[in-house]
Amino acid sequence: MQLYQLSKENGKNITQFKSNFIMSRIINTEALASIGCMYLEENGVIGYHQAVVPQLLLIIEGEGYVRNEQEQYYQVQPGDVVFWEKDEWHETKTDKGLTGIVIESEQLNPAAFMPLK
Repeated sequence: MQLYQLSKENGKNITQFKSNFIMSRIINTEALASIGCMYLEENGVIGYHQAVVPQLLLIIEGEGYVRNEQEQYYQVQPGDVVFWEKDEWHETKTDKGLTGIVIESEQLNPAAFMPLK
């Protein structure tokens, strides 16, 4: 498991088309990808299981805890990104609620765009 951080400071100012915003890239893949939004209510859990493919979890709202095989939980909050390799055992849980975007694909390299936390 690797923890990354989404941040404005690592983004790029976009001015094309009379735009004015900062874009922080997350991932680029030529392989098929599945992207979804997961909503964990109070005391929600995504049970301990193996990742079928490499997987990114982007914490959008709320807070919670993630772990891998080592059974040590790491607190996550908005802006945190968790990366699990294929076949890596993992779990996500929350006491108060958590919303996250999940990206799954055979070819994920988050280190190309985001700094480690």
